Amino acid sequence: MKPTEILLPKRSAVRKKELTVILLIALSWTVIDFLVFIVRMASDSYVPKYESTSAGSANAIMLRELNVFLFSLLVGYFLVTVLRNFLRNTSPWLNLVIKTVVLISVAILMNFFIYITYSLLIEQRPASEAFQRFIESTFQQKWVLQKMPEWVLLFILTLLALEINNNYSQGVFFNIIIGKYLQPREEKRIIMFIDLKNSTPIAEKLGHKDYFKFIRDVIYCLSAGIAQHEGRVYQYVGDEIVAWWPYSKANARKCINALIESRKILNKNADVFRRWYGVIPEYKAGIHAGNVTVGQVGITKKDLVMSGDTINTAARIRSACTEMNQKFIVSKEMAELLGMENVITENIGVVDLKGKSQGFELYALRI
Repeated sequence: MKPTEILLPKRSAVRKKELTVILLIALSWTVIDFLVFIVRMASDSYVPKYESTSAGSANAIMLRELNVFLFSLLVGYFLVTVLRNFLRNTSPWLNLVIKTVVLISVAILMNFFIYITYSLLIEQRPASEAFQRFIESTFQQKWVLQKMPEWVLLFILTLLALEINNNYSQGVFFNIIIGKYLQPREEKRIIMFIDLKNSTPIAEKLGHKDYFKFIRDVIYCLSAGIAQHEGRVYQYVGDEIVAWWPYSKANARKCINALIESRKILNKNADVFRRWYGVIPEYKAGIHAGNVTVGQVGITKKDLVMSGDTINTAARIRSACTEMNQKFIVSKEMAELLGMENVITENIGVVDLKGKSQGFELYALRI
């Protein structure tokens, strides 16, 4: 089965994040190139590629960095969007080889444009002469081999930054670096457990491999809905997502809007799921608000972990969705934080949750 093509809203938070990352790549590469170029010019051993002494002029440098910025945008776009989707199911080695070929090709093309634009706009010479000089510098003088270590290092650092960005939820890596949670801290948060309905019969129908692909696509849609309303994914467990927001009335509303947005994204992709899997996914969610303890754990792999009764209760509320045949259930604390006038709720009553010594007053959301 080929990888599916999940559709997201054009102005989704995922798209905005991708654009931000692309822009950061372009700006970083441009600044690094500028600094390296200035250092080389200041070196006694520096030999300019251009015969003219105007190679180091302000106009020439600005033209050079404009080319670098534009082509860095192109590299960023391919790395963050095109290649990530295209290479989604390829092996790491093939992934690296293809990305390296793309990098080298774009780097050669970028330097070609630097030569051409410099010749036309600064030296006002024919493009044919610039092309000839480019061929000589690139291939006869082994310029590609000389620049290779610099490209490889920059490329590896970029890939490393992208992996860190993808593997940690918002703020986690930065908080680990600054040691914010070296000592456990108590915080008030809104916790949402969201997972797939009827997962067992779907798994039996699809088989292990296709079920995994199905879950991956469902989680992609649900995560996009959560991100759209500033939710932070705490962890993925099978077909389940645990997300959280800082405790506030505004964020309580964002939590509910994330549920609605996730449903919109799944509906938008209903034909995709029907065509590839023969199943249109549905989900259920349990939400609670209260105190959690947050702290850093791990040695070889560090992460931020939440614990406390609020987490456990939110999980039990999610389980109650199945038992009470409801899609979305929130605790009394969450319902009060939302405000009854802002969302339609139905009082289910006091419910005994598994593993709890006392009952909890629960509300079903009608959204």
